Amino acid sequence: MILLAGLAIAATLPARAQEAVTDFTLDNGMQVVVVEDHRAPVVMHMVWYKAGSADEPAGTSGIAHFLEHLMFKQTENLAPGEFSETVTAQGGQDNAFTSYDYTAYYQRVAADRLELMMQMESDRMVNLRLTEEDILTERDVIIEERNQRTENSAGALFREQRMAAQYMNHRYGVPIIGWRHEMETLDMADALAFYEEFYAPNNAILIVAGDVEPEDVRALADKYYGVIPANPDLKPRARTQEPPQLSARRMVYRDARVAQEYVTRSYLAPERDAGDQREAAALTLLAAILGDGPTAVLPRDLQFGSKQAVYTTAFYGGMSLDDTTFGLVIVPSEGVGLQEAEDAMDASVRQFIKDGVDEDHLQRIKMQLRAAQIYARDDADAVGNRYGRALTSGLTIQDVQDWPDILQSITGEEIVAAAERVFKIENSVTGWLRKPAEEVTQ
Repeated sequence: MILLAGLAIAATLPARAQEAVTDFTLDNGMQVVVVEDHRAPVVMHMVWYKAGSADEPAGTSGIAHFLEHLMFKQTENLAPGEFSETVTAQGGQDNAFTSYDYTAYYQRVAADRLELMMQMESDRMVNLRLTEEDILTERDVIIEERNQRTENSAGALFREQRMAAQYMNHRYGVPIIGWRHEMETLDMADALAFYEEFYAPNNAILIVAGDVEPEDVRALADKYYGVIPANPDLKPRARTQEPPQLSARRMVYRDARVAQEYVTRSYLAPERDAGDQREAAALTLLAAILGDGPTAVLPRDLQFGSKQAVYTTAFYGGMSLDDTTFGLVIVPSEGVGLQEAEDAMDASVRQFIKDGVDEDHLQRIKMQLRAAQIYARDDADAVGNRYGRALTSGLTIQDVQDWPDILQSITGEEIVAAAERVFKIENSVTGWLRKPAEEVTQ
């Protein structure tokens, strides 16, 4: 009843319920975005660097994530660990994260602690001080993180291998955490080179979301970030791009830890582009139509219809600087082989393209998306992340604000046309995750 009531409310609201956003650029090139929300006396302070793992020099995979860890060491003005200890002492929370296209640092604190956060964050933008002990200690930490998150997971290793097969030339084919053999050689020079090139105000976006006034943020930003010199040698983001993909790739990954075998296929797909988001919006809706919930096409056909699968889904992440992927997954039911499952998945997708979009289903998905977008405005963390991910991926504030309306305007015909363009087998990687050969009974 709560969900239905929420959807009913959403249906009466405009598709685009806008935040109050102010943006400006400091003299040194740092972009500042302020999203006002005065309902609670808290603020989210975030610095996003337009540098992620896809910007790493060849041979130093993992250096973006490694530097993220090292940024919590000492600076000229803060002792090791003092940054996070200070945030905690103020009743706040802080952390950081690295992706292909960005590295971000954030603190969620009471609104009257914003100045202190800017003081500390601007300090480590320019005054990081590292020791050889820091390098050795934190390098062990990231290698252990790889052990826990990747080496100890058959699914993670499978995904890593598939991504390497999907991208023949682009750095998205290199894991964010890094290849282990390269992580083991990361040193002080690698860390400082990445820091000095990319951690500069003209390569950063400051996002402040919460109980703040734009002019107050401007004054504080000028005081703490505005005095940091820009990096005059910063180059435009230029990455190796994918050549035409002319041949479908297939792979089988076997691991004794596999409890449930499954099939996945990913296709190279366009991302959200500034001023041109309709294709990405159609693919976003396509993923929901095919795989989101029991009434979606794949679950309806293969889980509840033919009962050939215990799980199916489709996924698409359009928020990236360069071409992304569209994926399909099927976990077969007991007694159903992987080839049979793959064939059933393909047949379901082909039939969908032939039949077209069920308009009632599309309208339900659009209403759910509208409700989710409206409710997300209550979370300063989510608001800050939405703008940060978009701006570091080449989008604009206007693109972020236009996105809800674009989603609502997409037609069933556009969705089918997008499916026909993306589902080109030569742009795909099909992977089977399997038990070792001697354990396979199918």
